[in-house]
Amino acid sequence: MPPPILTVVIPCYNEAANVAPMVTRLATTLQGIAWEAIFVDDDSPDGTAQMARAIAAADPRIRCIRRIGRRGLSSACVEGMLASSADYLAVIDGDLQHDEALLPAMLRSLQAGEADIAVGSRHVAGGAAEDGFSAWRRRISDSGTILAQFFLPQRVADPMSGFFMLPRGVFEDVAPRLTGRGFKILLDILLSSKRKLRVSELPYSFRPREAGESKLDTLVLLEFLTLLLDKAAGGLLPLRFLSFAAIGALGVVVHLCVLWLVLGPLGFTQAQWLASFVAMTVNFWLNNRVTYSDVRLRGAALWRGLLLFYVVCGVGVAANVGVARLLLRDEILAWGFAGAAGALLTVVWNYAVSATLVWRAR
Repeated sequence: MPPPILTVVIPCYNEAANVAPMVTRLATTLQGIAWEAIFVDDDSPDGTAQMARAIAAADPRIRCIRRIGRRGLSSACVEGMLASSADYLAVIDGDLQHDEALLPAMLRSLQAGEADIAVGSRHVAGGAAEDGFSAWRRRISDSGTILAQFFLPQRVADPMSGFFMLPRGVFEDVAPRLTGRGFKILLDILLSSKRKLRVSELPYSFRPREAGESKLDTLVLLEFLTLLLDKAAGGLLPLRFLSFAAIGALGVVVHLCVLWLVLGPLGFTQAQWLASFVAMTVNFWLNNRVTYSDVRLRGAALWRGLLLFYVVCGVGVAANVGVARLLLRDEILAWGFAGAAGALLTVVWNYAVSATLVWRAR
C-alpha cells in the first residue's frame, strides 16, 4: 500500500455504531486517493475504540488512538494530526453528519494552491444546516458564529465548522500556539496563525445524526467563550485562569441573586454564607465540566472533590463574609457592592487552591 497523502482524523466519543459506516463511506468517496483514517477515541464506554481496532486489524488504512485520562475534541484532533505523516490533514466528526463526499474537492482545492485551508461550510451558497440541527443547537451555533466573526482576521462564513482540511505544513506551523481546548479546533487554528490564512469554503448539507447523541450544549458555548478570551489576551494569561475567571464572574451573579432573595428572611451574615455556598457549588460543577474537563472528576472522586472544595474554600468564604461585613458596617459600600467584593475575593482564593488540591493531575 502506498504511503497516504491524506489523513482523515475522526475524533470520537461514544460513536461505536458510526465507526463501520464511516469507514465504508470514506472507502467509497476516496477511491483513487492514498488515504488513511485515524479514529481518536476518548476512552468511550460504548466500545468505540474496540470497533475501530477490529476494522484496523483487517484494513491497514485504519488506525486508532485510545486516550485515557485526556478528554476534548480539539486536543483529540491535534493528537491525531500530529500522529500523521501525510501531506494533507482532514478533520471530520465521527457522527456522520458531515458530508465525506466533499473530501476530494477539498483536496483538489489545496493541491491547486487555491487556499491554505479548505472548510466544509453550511453557510455559503449551496450549503444547509437545517436538517442536522435542533432549534436549540442552531441558536448556540449561530450565536457562536456571529461572535467568532468579530475576532477573525479574515471573512469566514462558517468558523464553527468542524469539517476542514489543510496541508500538514500549515498545521505544523500553527500547532505550538494552539490552545487545544474545547470543541472549535478550526477557530483555534485560524486565530493562532501568525499570518492570515487563505480560506476556501465549500458548501455541504449538514445531515441529521443517525446514531448516538449530540455533545453540543450550552457548556460548549462557555468553552468557546474562554477560547476567544485567550486569543484576545494574546495568550498572556493561562487559559484555565480565563475560564475560571469567566465562571467566577457567573458565580458572582449567582451569589448576588441568592443574596437578594434571602436577605429579607435572613440577616446579612447568614445570607452571605448561604449565597457563597450556592455560588461555590455552581462554580465547582461548571469548572469540573469546562475548566478542568481534561482531568474531570467522576464517581466517588467527584464527591470527594466537592467536599474538599467546600473545605478549602471555606477559608475564602470566611474572608468573603469578613470583608463584606467590614465594608457594609463602615458604610463604605452598599450591600450589593459589599457582597460582590467579598465574592470576588473568594474567586481569587478558589483559583489558587483548585489546581493544586482539587483538580490536581491524577
